[in-house]
Amino acid sequence: MATIEECRVALEKLSESMQRAEGDVRAATALDRSVSCHITDLDVTFTGRMTGGRIHVDHTLQGPPRDKAQIRLSMTGDDLVALVAGELHFAKAWGAGRVKLHAGVRDLLLLRKLL
Repeated sequence: MATIEECRVALEKLSESMQRAEGDVRAATALDRSVSCHITDLDVTFTGRMTGGRIHVDHTLQGPPRDKAQIRLSMTGDDLVALVAGELHFAKAWGAGRVKLHAGVRDLLLLRKLL
């Protein structure tokens, strides 16, 4: 089982990848939205903001998200680490219910370019 620190590092790697994106993917990373990522097996939520092509994690909270972020992810720590490492394909994990993504319709249309 992935640790809180491994999940934090995975989110940082994801943020770095977003920063290096180009073309349509770069446009999708240009959103300015509140973000939460609930790690279900650790019952920990990372909260922050997607802005400037990066995810900035501001807080790590025990339990599910307290506030409704504009973009919300939920998954196990192992799945987060595997997604960022390229070992797990987002669409397959989402289709199987291993990853949950909640956002407005417009944001989902933009975010699909990242997936």
